[in-house]
Amino acid sequence: MSKTLYRDPVNGKIGGVCAGVADYFGMEIWLVRILTVTAFLMGLGFFVIVAYIAAMLILEKMPPEEAKRTFHYKEHQVKQKPWQQGKSASQLLADIDNEMGEMEQDVAKMEAYVTSKEYELNRQFKKL
Repeated sequence: MSKTLYRDPVNGKIGGVCAGVADYFGMEIWLVRILTVTAFLMGLGFFVIVAYIAAMLILEKMPPEEAKRTFHYKEHQVKQKPWQQGKSASQLLADIDNEMGEMEQDVAKMEAYVTSKEYELNRQFKKL
């Protein structure tokens, strides 16, 4: 299965170019952004701006199915600064425990589906 290079405006900041490149090459978005800004500051400013604008105009937006698959930023409470929330350390640990429990339930659901007969049947139909 070949990958296609798309703009990813859902995970992007300006036009989704860096997010799309990061998804295509399997990199972290922040790393692609750092490399882009570094290239800009190292004297390639005009080239970076022209290439970024060209990529925004040439690349298609990521289809919604792909965007759901690649959604990188999940909104949750754990990564916010705890002193701004006014929560105690025990409350933060309880929040982490709840979030991990939800993830464990999601993994259990996926595992149940992958080991089910329905999954095998769908897989056989796709092979036809």
